[in-house]
Amino acid sequence: MAKPFLAHLEKSLAAMEADGLLKREREITSPQGGHIAVGDRDLINLCANNYLGLADHPALIGAAKAAMDDHGYGMASVRFICGTQDLHRALERRLAAFLGKDDAILFAACFDANGGLFEPLLGPEDAIVSDALNHASIIDGIRLCKARRYRYANSDMDDLEAQLKAARADGARFVMIATDGVFSMDGYLARLPEIVALAERHDALVMVDDCHATGFMGPQGRGTHAHFNVADKVDILTGTLGKALGGAIGGYIAGPQAVIGMLRQRARPYLFSNSLPPAVVAAGIAAIDLVEKADDLRTQLFGNTAHWRAGLTDLGFELLPGEHPIVPVMLGEARLAQDMAAALFEQGVYVSGFFFPVVPKGKARIRTQMNAALSRGDLDTALGAFERAGKATGVLS
Repeated sequence: MAKPFLAHLEKSLAAMEADGLLKREREITSPQGGHIAVGDRDLINLCANNYLGLADHPALIGAAKAAMDDHGYGMASVRFICGTQDLHRALERRLAAFLGKDDAILFAACFDANGGLFEPLLGPEDAIVSDALNHASIIDGIRLCKARRYRYANSDMDDLEAQLKAARADGARFVMIATDGVFSMDGYLARLPEIVALAERHDALVMVDDCHATGFMGPQGRGTHAHFNVADKVDILTGTLGKALGGAIGGYIAGPQAVIGMLRQRARPYLFSNSLPPAVVAAGIAAIDLVEKADDLRTQLFGNTAHWRAGLTDLGFELLPGEHPIVPVMLGEARLAQDMAAALFEQGVYVSGFFFPVVPKGKARIRTQMNAALSRGDLDTALGAFERAGKATGVLS
């Protein structure tokens, strides 16, 4: 490898570090949970996507162990060759029934699901109208598709309608609206009732990425489309097993049978990636069984969210408004977000700073996330740590 190329990379990494933009990984030595261990330290964990606290649940671990005994460790194949077990189809049918769709298709991750969704379904005669704050996987999936691209300002329904009109004026055959159900950096919910109303008005399809909603938003945790009572008006759902549904890995798309059928034939991440291992699939089925009956966990989760939000507000932190368990603490600059996260680590609280390019420059933050496994005692201890760290870093006066 050419030395000038490596020197260029080293210089770029040094510049990231100087600007406070270098991401570092800490090695966790325990299962994921409300408390985690880093080395010999016990820390309150406020930054996992483990919304219902199921990542170390005995029922999921038991299902995974049993599946390895019955179905082996891995498939060593893609689905259409010899990589489909009865477990894969059982989970796909279970997801479809849970979400109220005809069928579902599994991927290695939701990034792959979103990356593989658009290209098989839409061509150059078609159009995709995408929210400006959509997840990177949606953006990348749209880039891989030859459909014309239109973008509307985050949750701006006037702009969405203007882009739908523009797509129709440009002669689009089919139009698809693409949106996150929950915008993960901010915790904002998409305005689905208004989105589906505009879709009906302009004869458009609606696709929703519900990664940060499945399992805990809406009745029985069925997601934002159920939360807003528009389940029959959202055409395609994408989501993950890697957050509230056990926190492992794996993504899916759920929708009409014809859509799922075409994706099985043409979605490149599905056709050219190994099947999910049996342990993950079996635990996914067990997770849905738990989630449907987990009203107690959802009550705990949203009670924690309200308590946490009120506590941070009383201390004087700047928060983004919302109802979701994602509660961003706005700090502005990347260096300050890094310093605040480091100070909290010393106080026994595990969080991560978020900064460019994950969020816009000048919008750095610590994205705290609530979890049903956290007690009120944990939250009060963490609030004390936030107060001390805030004062030490100058965030609080």
